[in-house]
Amino acid sequence: MNLENKHLIVTRPYKVVYQDGDRILKVFTKDHGKANVFNEALCQARVEESGLDIPRVLEVREIDGEWALAIEYVEGQTLESLMQEHPDRMEQYMEQFVDLQLSMHRKTAPRLTLQKDKFARKINALKGTLDATMRYELCTRLDTMPNHTKLCHGDFNPSNVIVRPDGTMTIVDWAHATQGNASGDAAITYLEFALKNQKLADLYLSLFCEKSDTARQYVQKWMPIAAASQLAKGVEEEQAFLLRWVDVIDFQ
Repeated sequence: MNLENKHLIVTRPYKVVYQDGDRILKVFTKDHGKANVFNEALCQARVEESGLDIPRVLEVREIDGEWALAIEYVEGQTLESLMQEHPDRMEQYMEQFVDLQLSMHRKTAPRLTLQKDKFARKINALKGTLDATMRYELCTRLDTMPNHTKLCHGDFNPSNVIVRPDGTMTIVDWAHATQGNASGDAAITYLEFALKNQKLADLYLSLFCEKSDTARQYVQKWMPIAAASQLAKGVEEEQAFLLRWVDVIDFQ
């Protein structure tokens, strides 16, 4: 396949994303690994089984020695770009964003990885970043958190929400999907907002807690766990911020 005539959408450190007619083609670098590409396809296929309205996986194929994932193309604009273009509508957009997340959390996908298992693996992989005591305390806190089986995205942020021309929204990029606790998922979203804009992070958390009838303190108990999970990505410019959150002292 010749990629030169495909419309380039975005370039990331480990993938390049193209539009190819009625499909999106995500071409991953060789060091991303074949298993990771097939796992992303499997995660998305299992989310499809939940009945949530998302783009369908079409195929996994090899292109010039690199693995690629083809997914249905959805016409529209990311919610992130709309927020940037229309800051006066921020609260409206954030309400829609939280409503979409809550509609996802009402779904189940029983064959997805357990959220707590994934968090535990990421915490235990931080041997060079966190000492044994901190890893133990984080895993102990994780063990005490309630076991739920809600569909969780794991990277739910406005760049992963597509707003169609008719105003309806769909969620993309399901590589980190798990089944687990909605507040654990919300903690990740909060931290992703807080990395860029604390005011938006606070607005998000207030709306999430209000609409889901969840105590703010409960979501905050997930923050150190979520921060450790994000640390495992190894993004250097985020490390200092996330380390401040990896603190198992209870919030007051």
